[in-house]
Amino acid sequence: MKKRFYIPLLLSSTLVVQGCSDDNESTQAKTIVNKTEPVKPVVYQVFTRLFGNTQTANIPWGTKEQNGVGKFADFNDAALKGIKELGTTHVWYTGVLHHALVGDYTEYGISQDDPDVVKGRAGSPYAIKDYYDVNPDLAVNVTNRIEEFSALIERTHDHDMKVIIDIVPNHVARDYHSTAKPNGVKDFGEQDDTSKAYAKNNNFYYVPGESFKVPTSDSYQVLGGNKHPLADGQFSEIPAKWTGNGARAPQPDINDWYETVKVNYGVKPDGSLDFPTLPKALENQGYRAHYAFWQDKELPNSWYKFRNIALYWLDKGVDGFRYDMAEMVPVEFWSFLNSSIKMHKPDAFLLAEVYNPLMYRTYIHQGKMDYLYDKVGFYDTLKAIMQGKQAASSIFNAQQKVADIEQHMLHFLENHDEQRIASPDFAGDAAWGKPAMVVSHLISRSPSLLYFGQDVGEDGSENAGFGSPTRTSIFDYIGVPAHQAWMNNGKFDGGQLTAEQAQLRQYYISIMALNDLPAIVAGDMAQLMITGSDSVVGFVRTLGQQSLWVLSNFSQQAKTVTITLTPNQATMLKPNSTLYDLLESHNGILVSDEKQNTTFTLTLDALSSAVLTNKADHEL
Repeated sequence: MKKRFYIPLLLSSTLVVQGCSDDNESTQAKTIVNKTEPVKPVVYQVFTRLFGNTQTANIPWGTKEQNGVGKFADFNDAALKGIKELGTTHVWYTGVLHHALVGDYTEYGISQDDPDVVKGRAGSPYAIKDYYDVNPDLAVNVTNRIEEFSALIERTHDHDMKVIIDIVPNHVARDYHSTAKPNGVKDFGEQDDTSKAYAKNNNFYYVPGESFKVPTSDSYQVLGGNKHPLADGQFSEIPAKWTGNGARAPQPDINDWYETVKVNYGVKPDGSLDFPTLPKALENQGYRAHYAFWQDKELPNSWYKFRNIALYWLDKGVDGFRYDMAEMVPVEFWSFLNSSIKMHKPDAFLLAEVYNPLMYRTYIHQGKMDYLYDKVGFYDTLKAIMQGKQAASSIFNAQQKVADIEQHMLHFLENHDEQRIASPDFAGDAAWGKPAMVVSHLISRSPSLLYFGQDVGEDGSENAGFGSPTRTSIFDYIGVPAHQAWMNNGKFDGGQLTAEQAQLRQYYISIMALNDLPAIVAGDMAQLMITGSDSVVGFVRTLGQQSLWVLSNFSQQAKTVTITLTPNQATMLKPNSTLYDLLESHNGILVSDEKQNTTFTLTLDALSSAVLTNKADHEL
């Protein structure tokens, strides 16, 4: 097999670059000595109950006995070593907190949840039932479930990775009830005046005089029509509460977040605020100034409840949080919460799901978020490029829009909300993720997120029950086939992977290994001028004397392109120097430079990339 790219002699060019063939098929990144410690975070998101599940029945709407469920204990040393191999700095354990689910744990003092207000059988991880407890499904010994999670935190730390869990301040499960709360803690809603639609210190909004009614639909059956003693179309809630997405009707629509209720932060029903706004001068000040601002204020009760929850988990060893639907909660609350967290743990990792680009800077500067999703912009553009709907160079427009905050914008190709790359509705082939991952991870100082199974081409095609395939289900018990092949019955050695899957995982490892290079961690980025194909994109990352030339081909065919260097870029290539590819080739490439404003040609194989440097391995 030929190496992934080659640069032929271009007679009309003032730069002559030649390479020879390479029969080595390995995509192992070069071993680079004297690496710097990585400071560009890599988040590995794992859906905790799916990760260690070895059962393969995959019966739609199946019970945990039929389809299996993973445990905290499944994250053994081999599993954590495999996660670390991908360059992971932070593991985001999704679905840890005790959320509503269809299962009987009454012998442990846990009330049963009504399937009429649970999505799926295993339940949504974003319908939290008890903020001071963990999902009993995840424990080998349910009585010791908190201790089992604490042990997982410790094992993760032993592998030099930090732990992130979800907090969902916008809403809680419709039947929220904490059995694990510390002494003196009151439940959400326990002290509410339910005769009022709104009161500052109520935790919820109400529809006085109305009872909640379960939504109905001709196209949806609870538990897929399977029988359950509580699945009767009834759920007692008097008075009805507003639904999580803000729906105010006592009977939500089937498409509303009917399994949840919205938390009140002092935003009145007419949109006016029952709390102080932030002075503009605080925008450019740190968390200590924000913390001081809130100390003498009388704030809504829900603010303090969530602050105490966050500090509780930090004290358990958690290192940070991913905030669900953060823009549905006022930014002032985030200033209060995040400054409180940072005072308690200055290096806490705070990641927010925000989809409104007009609010990005507000949530960073005023809300004191460390990182935001770069979905509406970078991800959406990259997905369109992968699907052939936009030119590859359009990624620079998306990147430019957040250039001033790039280090705060998290890049991803998959997560629990998005379609799997290999699904037919996205790309239909996991190989399409290879050039995209190169561009996504190397284009800027932005941190990166990898979703479990992404590196082995999981396609999300299983019909789990609630929802549709293309996304790995977060609502039901299910096995994840490609991931299970890597898991290999708990060995976590890739023993059941196909050759193609194994090569894909190794490719991801190679990409993420480049995260240690100073130019990738902190270098400037400049676009390369490319002609010959709108499927090829290129840029150079530079820091000091180190330059990395990154070129990626999004086409299913090999492409030959011409790169025209600016005078500044041309000075980065020393006469008669050698370029080395750190990703897909082991051969040096001779560069002869006669003058500046050089052009050269480059041929990239289908869906391949080159990461070239003008420094040899031992010099990096």
